[in-house]
Amino acid sequence: MTHGGTAPAAGADKGGFGAALAGLTTRGRSFLAAGIAAAICAFVLGQGDLLRVGLLLAVLPVVCAIVLYRTRYRVAGSRGLSPSRVPVGSEARVHLRMENVSRLPTGLLMLQDRVPYVLGPRPRFVLDQVEGGGRREVSYRVRSDLRGRYPLGPLQLRLTDPFGMCELTRAFSTYDTLTVIPRVEPLPPVRLAGEAKGYGDGRQRSVALAGEDDVIPRGYRHGDDLRRVHWRSTARYGELMVRREEQPQRARCTVLLDTRGVAFEGTGPDSAFEWAVSGAASVLTHMLERGFSVRLLTDTGSSVPGEGAEGFAGASQESADAAGLMLDTLAVIDHSEGVGLSRAYEVLRGGNEGLLVAFFGDLDDEQAAVAAKMSRRSGGALAFLLDSEAWGRQPSEEPDTGERSEERLRLLREAGWTAVPVPRSRSLTELWHEADRQRTGVGALSGTGGRS
Repeated sequence: MTHGGTAPAAGADKGGFGAALAGLTTRGRSFLAAGIAAAICAFVLGQGDLLRVGLLLAVLPVVCAIVLYRTRYRVAGSRGLSPSRVPVGSEARVHLRMENVSRLPTGLLMLQDRVPYVLGPRPRFVLDQVEGGGRREVSYRVRSDLRGRYPLGPLQLRLTDPFGMCELTRAFSTYDTLTVIPRVEPLPPVRLAGEAKGYGDGRQRSVALAGEDDVIPRGYRHGDDLRRVHWRSTARYGELMVRREEQPQRARCTVLLDTRGVAFEGTGPDSAFEWAVSGAASVLTHMLERGFSVRLLTDTGSSVPGEGAEGFAGASQESADAAGLMLDTLAVIDHSEGVGLSRAYEVLRGGNEGLLVAFFGDLDDEQAAVAAKMSRRSGGALAFLLDSEAWGRQPSEEPDTGERSEERLRLLREAGWTAVPVPRSRSLTELWHEADRQRTGVGALSGTGGRS
């Protein structure tokens, strides 16, 4: 539950009494105008009774504005989101609570919350009189077919008098944020590169030392095997030191998302780019659940900050926290202005990245050659290739021969990729199975090490 704070007292408006008069409703302004007109006519015609009616009509809205302005009750408001992070197309419920923290009962309250138009219509509620110390609770639902971060609020409260002559607006200062993340598709377990047989959870063991000169000793602890005592370090430090034992290390997986604006055509929830973003989110979540250390990389060479080594998340973070961080990043990711994949290649060529899963848009000859070289430093490479031109065609249109796409697939496969084309009507789960069958046939996804 997120607290929205306390609304100022009705008489504490910065605009003073002038703001109260400016808050006259259409009814109040009509009464005031009719009263003034009646008073003028009564003065011209010398009609005393008409003058009294005119004064009554003119004074009533002014008195209502004064009473409403000098009302001293205070109202506290809070907002709760359940949940605060939802997938595309799912609903979230917003709970609003209004509490009268003064001793005086309120009049009629009109409650309104500001929401972006993509989440639906602006919610409005009418609350009856709230007794001193009482509270009222209302709720509404929001839903978006577009991922992103959307502010909710600030909450607005309209105060009215019993006659409906005057209306004052109070606003809370705080707001909340609803994060709409890409849709995550559950993927079936398949045998992937980077998993060390016998250790499970995608873990492999790495020796912490490569030779006598590379020993990283630590202080002796009760229960350590004396056969692991490192005498040279013991003599150097003056205390018993032991060699560090072999430590479990998680297998790595890098998910590369092509965000180049020139590589994707079309917009909207059914576009090729949105499919790629959703696919990257699904693979990231799946690999974290399997115990991999995962990194999200884009064509710009930037990655999601992680607490693990070299930006990999999952090793020192809880999988749920790492997945949430990456999904939040994917919720707002957009097209880049770059035209090439060279920056991502420079990051990948730095070392063995374990399993590499890439989502590519349109590739020309030059970028296809760069993408082909990315598999050299990976333990296994899987590519999903989206043809945005094919995605942009209507179902009734005749498909082209696909010679250009076939050439790109052939080039990637010859370089060691398990390359899978992405038709518009196929789900990631189906393509994941297809990649596994292709891997089983050619062994491209189950390689045990990188190429030089």
